[in-house]
Amino acid sequence: MATPETAGESTTAAAKAPVDDLVTTRHELRIGKETLKYTATTGRVVLRQEVLTEGKFDGHLPKAEVFLTAYTLDDADASQRPVTFAFNGGPGSSSIWLHLGLLGPRRAVSGDVGELAPPPYGLEDNAETLLRHSDLVFIDPVSTGYSRAVEGEKPGEYHGFTRDLESVGEVIRLWTSRNGRWMSPKFLAGESYGTTRAAGLAAHLQDRYGMYLNGVMLISAVLEFGTLDFTPGNDLPFALYLPSYAATAHYHGLVPDRELSDVLADAERYAAGRYPNALAQGNRLPDDYRAEVIARLASLTGLAEDYLDRVNLRIEHTRFFAELLRSRRRVVGRLDSRFTGWDVDSAGEVSNDDPSFRAIIGPYTAALNHYVRAELEYHNDLPYEFLSRDAAKDWSFKEFESNHVTVADKLAEAMRANPHLKVHIASGYYDCATPYFATEHTVARLQIPAELHANIELRYYPAGHMMYVNEESRLRQSEDLATFIQNASNR
Repeated sequence: MATPETAGESTTAAAKAPVDDLVTTRHELRIGKETLKYTATTGRVVLRQEVLTEGKFDGHLPKAEVFLTAYTLDDADASQRPVTFAFNGGPGSSSIWLHLGLLGPRRAVSGDVGELAPPPYGLEDNAETLLRHSDLVFIDPVSTGYSRAVEGEKPGEYHGFTRDLESVGEVIRLWTSRNGRWMSPKFLAGESYGTTRAAGLAAHLQDRYGMYLNGVMLISAVLEFGTLDFTPGNDLPFALYLPSYAATAHYHGLVPDRELSDVLADAERYAAGRYPNALAQGNRLPDDYRAEVIARLASLTGLAEDYLDRVNLRIEHTRFFAELLRSRRRVVGRLDSRFTGWDVDSAGEVSNDDPSFRAIIGPYTAALNHYVRAELEYHNDLPYEFLSRDAAKDWSFKEFESNHVTVADKLAEAMRANPHLKVHIASGYYDCATPYFATEHTVARLQIPAELHANIELRYYPAGHMMYVNEESRLRQSEDLATFIQNASNR
């Protein structure tokens, strides 16, 4: 029998035990003559883990609280209604960008290159929201947004490839089960490292829960990190970044009197042939061949031939951002190279900041912090971690020790097991974080049978990593995603 002291301790422990703190609100969105009535559910769900001690079951112990925002259309047939689970990347990023930039029913007003919105910014209806065609669940992984490890647990345990898949996968399973959606068409939408997560989840959900998806939407994809890592001895990124460098130079007027499509086709041919061949020869490269490469790179990138000679034909991306517009005392953006800004000085070897990222932080964080309280009626005094630097700094890829990180095999595995799985891949021409030609390189080498290649669609936009900050791209991308959902739902 419990003594008064131990009974008090039990009561205190119970009082501290975390519980879901979900808040439900109802909304309407006018789209032309149509009124979209929907329910928003916002808050944190508690993740629990089955614990065994010396073979004995000790229960489901709370480990983390994960913040999500779910939108469900009112009076819809759940068995027919698709649902999309969405997240961004980083690693360490919340879902704020896809939520308030592209998919959700409300969107941040950020402006675009040359017409950025000033503080205090704005929030408006998104008539192109994917909610017209699919219910939406935005997930903030542990340590991002309002998601946190529970008291006494280590957040670092979630800052890694496998644990991240397991925790986000568990959120998806819980939401699907609690909302009776196992018979709904199901989709994942990930951006940047979120595409790494989505590809891994496609296989994990199948293997762990028997949950087969209808489709995966990969926005600004990175499935093979070896295509992006400028590490000694790895010449692959130098070639795969070249078309994005050429697009950037064209945008800033350094490749004049040519159409973008012509410049890209020229750069792609060279990046797939003569250029990687030249890099592979190293110091065996004949002088005349080297001179040809230098001249061709200069014509495509707008960089000086002397500079290209001094960097030994190899253009590293942070050096490119600093060098391209050095004469104008500007650096170009990494996430979106249409954007320009100022660095600490105009003589640095590399760019130390990203003006394209700085341009959109303010509008999105202001919109989210207002929206979640004023409209979704969720209140939490924690800071909303739009990008957790601790998570990014501590992220573990121990599963890939001594190897490049890749989930291309996971995506291929999921497609082979589920031949109905459709894959949509969106890329921006001015994305110098996850360049589109690197994505094409990965897709071309997926280990799937020839007949499954028709399940993959590639779409391109005249913008960067978050291509939806450009209005033309946002409208077209919204339409492309809607069409993909409709075609892949098998209804």
